[in-house]
Amino acid sequence: MDALTVLALAAFGSTAYLTTLATVQWLNRQASRTKVAGLVVVGMVLCALIGTIANASVVIGFIVGAGITPPVHRWISQRPRPVAGH
Repeated sequence: MDALTVLALAAFGSTAYLTTLATVQWLNRQASRTKVAGLVVVGMVLCALIGTIANASVVIGFIVGAGITPPVHRWISQRPRPVAGH
């Protein structure tokens, strides 16, 4: 991973954390029914967000793998192989 990707992930993670924290703190000051419904919605949004990121990672992995595999396979196939016993 390069430094820019790490910084982007850190910024995204901290933004998601701070947004969730502020929302939960605000919900804790609300009535009981609103609090429960709000916490359920916050949980669903976080699960959807994590699922979307995981799905995108898998798709990106497949695309990168499909792009890298043919040239690497050609390179491995063209390498001279040592002869056994010499």
